[in-house]
Amino acid sequence: MPRTTLDAPPGTPDTDASLSHGLKQRHLSMIALGGVIGAGLFVGSGAGIAAAGPSIVIAYAVSGLLVMLVMRMLGEMSAAYPSSGSFSAHAERAIGPWAGFTAGWSFWVLLCTAVGLEGIGAAKIVTGWLPGTPEWAWVALFMVVFCVANLAAVKNFGEFEFWFAALKVGAISLFLVLGLLAVAGVLPGTDSPGTANLTDFLPNGGEGLVIGLLASVFAYGGLETVTIAAAESENPVQGVARSVRTAMWRIALFYIGSMAVIVTLVPWDSKEVVEKGPYVAALDHLGIPGAAQLMNVVVLVALLSAMNANIYGASRIGYSLVQRGQGPKGLGKVSGGVPRVAVLASSVFGFVCVLLSYWRPDDVFPWLLNMIGAVILVVWIFIAVSQLRLRRRVEREAPEKLVVRMWLFPALTWVALAGMVGIFVLMAREPDTRVQLYSTGGMTVALAAVGYARQKARAARD
Repeated sequence: MPRTTLDAPPGTPDTDASLSHGLKQRHLSMIALGGVIGAGLFVGSGAGIAAAGPSIVIAYAVSGLLVMLVMRMLGEMSAAYPSSGSFSAHAERAIGPWAGFTAGWSFWVLLCTAVGLEGIGAAKIVTGWLPGTPEWAWVALFMVVFCVANLAAVKNFGEFEFWFAALKVGAISLFLVLGLLAVAGVLPGTDSPGTANLTDFLPNGGEGLVIGLLASVFAYGGLETVTIAAAESENPVQGVARSVRTAMWRIALFYIGSMAVIVTLVPWDSKEVVEKGPYVAALDHLGIPGAAQLMNVVVLVALLSAMNANIYGASRIGYSLVQRGQGPKGLGKVSGGVPRVAVLASSVFGFVCVLLSYWRPDDVFPWLLNMIGAVILVVWIFIAVSQLRLRRRVEREAPEKLVVRMWLFPALTWVALAGMVGIFVLMAREPDTRVQLYSTGGMTVALAAVGYARQKARAARD
């Protein structure tokens, strides 16, 4: 039965008690800042620009608005109830154990698989510099480094992310400054393109904009990590509140701002936008020497940062699920303030995904990729529904916990839900995303069935 009070799910009061609180505010602030700059922004945005042309700015603005609403909802719940289980714990509290089970384990599979994908991407860059070295060995090395770092102490994760984020923020900030100077016509050696590259704003019509919109939605992955990490910070409530309140300008600056600069500087149909990547194409246009290698370093940092964050996030989600009675007890063991078994299990799963990319590249691996294709949208729906149900309860029973409030509640929550449903419809229309939608739907239904069966069995025992 859905919960009718703010009582925590089983195990929640002690869920994070044995975890250390080694993340400082500077760690959390930089995780929030750098977490929004993922490898998808540097790599995946090229295909979106090729499809949507200059209207990719509109696509990123629309999907960015949706992400802002989701982060505000998640921030409201996480500030009221900080938990390493984040949205999974909120879904369990608001909807029922089956919902927490479904949201948590689907996200765990997504993060672990992403660890493997990011490791492969990082290894390809390094083998480009060192030809002849085996990709799998580099992936294994990265896995070992981040696994050991996460096994040792949470502050190691925080330090890695602090410096990774600093490099990413510095690189994209420099890119934006150079790009704006070039657009204004004051960068030495370059002429301002004016609006010449923006005249054909919607070159492929509405269909191109749809493809760009779908590409942009999935580039925003990683924003949820800060609400997971907040539970292990010195001041979880303050950390979540500060991170969520700055989400809007971070998304506007890094995503929408950089897309606007790129499509202004470089023709949208330039082959280099897809072949080299939009940021390399823009830097080449500005005559920046070594632009390709410079961006390869930045993309490598983004990939390694994502690996580190996803091992951390997967281990904490898995740990929280086990503490709430939603998984094998062995994953919940804590040593030195770290759920080390969960860290190992998440890392191993990620490396198995890497091996599958070599062993079964034509069947099992593509199936796994399709299965996680729309998980983030499923998670967002759980967040929205949970916030709808929890907000009224918090207002009634513990209004002092509403440190962060969703804007124009409940209207904007319903707008966000409508947007998510709209994206599902668009995915069903596009052949390239339809298989992902159906595969993710199958996994979600299967997990929901298992979660509901466990919930009924537990109710019968009680």
